[in-house]
Amino acid sequence: MIRLPSSSARASPLGAPLAALRGVGPERAAQLARLGLHTIGDLLLHRPRRYEDRRRFLAVADLQLGKAATARGKIVALGVKRWRGGSKSVFEFILDDGTARLHCRWWNLPFMEKYFRPGEEVLVYGKPNSLKPRTIDHPETEIVKTDEEDFVHLNRIVPIYPLTEGLPQRWLRSFIWQTLEEYESSILDPWNGLAVPASAGPRPPQRAIPDLPGRADAVHMLHFPEEMADAEIARQRLALDEFLELQVAVQRRRKNLLANAKGLPCAGDNHLIKPFLKQLGFTLTEAQTRVLRQIRRDMSGSHPMRRLLQGDVGAGKTVVAACVALMALESGFNVALMAPTEILAAQHFQAFNRWFRSPGIRVELRTGNRKTSNLEPRTSNFERSESANSALRTPHSALLTIGTHALIESGFAPDNLGLVIIDEQHRFGVAQREKLVRKGRYPHLLVMTATPIPRTLGLTLYGDLDISVIDQLPAGRGRLKTFLRTADKLPKVFDFIRDKLKEGRQAYLVYPRVEESDGGELKAVITEWEKLQKEFAPSQIGLLHGRLNPEEKERVMADFRANRVQALVTTSLIEVGVDVPNATVMLIENTERFGLAQLHQLRGRIGRGAHESYCVLVADIKTEEARRRLKVLEETTDGFRIAEEDLKLRGPGELLGQQQSGVPSFRFGDLASDRALVERARALAKAWLEKT
Repeated sequence: MIRLPSSSARASPLGAPLAALRGVGPERAAQLARLGLHTIGDLLLHRPRRYEDRRRFLAVADLQLGKAATARGKIVALGVKRWRGGSKSVFEFILDDGTARLHCRWWNLPFMEKYFRPGEEVLVYGKPNSLKPRTIDHPETEIVKTDEEDFVHLNRIVPIYPLTEGLPQRWLRSFIWQTLEEYESSILDPWNGLAVPASAGPRPPQRAIPDLPGRADAVHMLHFPEEMADAEIARQRLALDEFLELQVAVQRRRKNLLANAKGLPCAGDNHLIKPFLKQLGFTLTEAQTRVLRQIRRDMSGSHPMRRLLQGDVGAGKTVVAACVALMALESGFNVALMAPTEILAAQHFQAFNRWFRSPGIRVELRTGNRKTSNLEPRTSNFERSESANSALRTPHSALLTIGTHALIESGFAPDNLGLVIIDEQHRFGVAQREKLVRKGRYPHLLVMTATPIPRTLGLTLYGDLDISVIDQLPAGRGRLKTFLRTADKLPKVFDFIRDKLKEGRQAYLVYPRVEESDGGELKAVITEWEKLQKEFAPSQIGLLHGRLNPEEKERVMADFRANRVQALVTTSLIEVGVDVPNATVMLIENTERFGLAQLHQLRGRIGRGAHESYCVLVADIKTEEARRRLKVLEETTDGFRIAEEDLKLRGPGELLGQQQSGVPSFRFGDLASDRALVERARALAKAWLEKT
């Protein structure tokens, strides 16, 4: 979690422990600690999970089925009913507000009886699950008490906080009110007014970006808004502070790099790139050419390149990476390329070894299990001999090393490292990236991803990198069609796949698990492989999953590439980088268990040749929301649109993997909807660093 830029870090009153406050004994302090509340500053940033407008209540007679509402009335009856054997019980009280009666029930929680008494006035919040009689199961409740603090809890918009066992909502609300009254003046604007002006009045008027309230006002509005809209305004201001702190840290890192590091001369002179492009047999797209110009400018600049290359599946990032590697190799510098899986590293090794064999460039493969190299580079008729006064070294002296995490181990110590390329960057942590870069003296860095990153996420994760996008697919690719089907349509799907295999095409059959779980709810590759061998006989059906050893994986992939295996039963292991142009059909079962971006990556393994390709998504669709989610894949192949939808649905941590993604946890910021705030924070951070 990032540290919030709260004044609690700078002003001692807000850094004081809650245990030092009046009314907070050891038991209360322990309860607050379970909520992550240790200091006064923590308490004042404890975000309500919702608000209740207690200026008006809904009459019990007006409650609607399935619609959440707050009602107020007196308990006229209560009790616990137990079933024989004691395995089941229900506690119930009946609330009467003069318009109707409401039954409130708690199943298998008989101890609830000790919290309520007949005649008590109670606030009840929940969704009625029956109107005959009117009933809410497991509602939220708060007993109305007549005391001097009624004004905190009634006749206003009140906050409803996350709680823990033994901590009453009413007590916490009163405690925050009292603490806020005493310490609100200690809440300082961490950016000295750079971000937003402080409000003039006692309570600021409603404001939208860019005119947000000062931080102290925002904290007050967060807990006790005068109107519902005030709570969102407060959240935006506090989210801006979070984004600002992150952007300042990211841009300060970039600023320090530019101040201290001198760029290596790695722009090359084209004596390897030109013949390489001729031997490819196709012309680069305008987007690829534009990106290469940007990169060459970086690699000839006075500072080390730090660039992110985004491109949708099949956009041709690998060829661009080869050209960038050749720029450094032409200049006599070594290059390291790191990939997340052994399969992808081996595929890169085969491709680069084939491409770079003619000019005699050494290519090595380093993984946890293998080290392979073409140690006898051959010269070619287009290799340019080095002139006597040239600053460039011969290509023979430079080396391209391709590998997995093995490249960041101590055993890999390259000399003269000029360029680091990281493929599928989101699979690696920032620390891993930096560990590889530190093996050289400020080498240039190119990180690549085929997982389109929504702009908000890109600014957050990669704010220290310049961003290039290959937004154009190569010509000559067949159309890719996607179909959403239910499990009962599988026989027809199998017939379709069988026909395509007879035509000479190949297929991927993707399942979420290696082995069946106890419940058998998810299909597994090992079980399905046994069935599908019979289903598609006499075609050869291969099996690929993460538990195979590297030699077995390589053998299976080699057989599939050579069409000795016609269909490959696999897990999501093939998600990145696998390139078999003759594979034109993909079946993915239990699709509802995959994220949209992951499904888009998987189907990117087909549609890479000239033939029309087909992706069939088989899902157990139980809700309309699930159907709408998967329909996005039927409607578009635009990876950026899909990534935006995935971000909204699953959040950045689940989208990219919380541990590897480097996505910080925000209390108030929402990367799925706060793009304007993130972009504003980026601009303000730049101004802040120029000022300080």
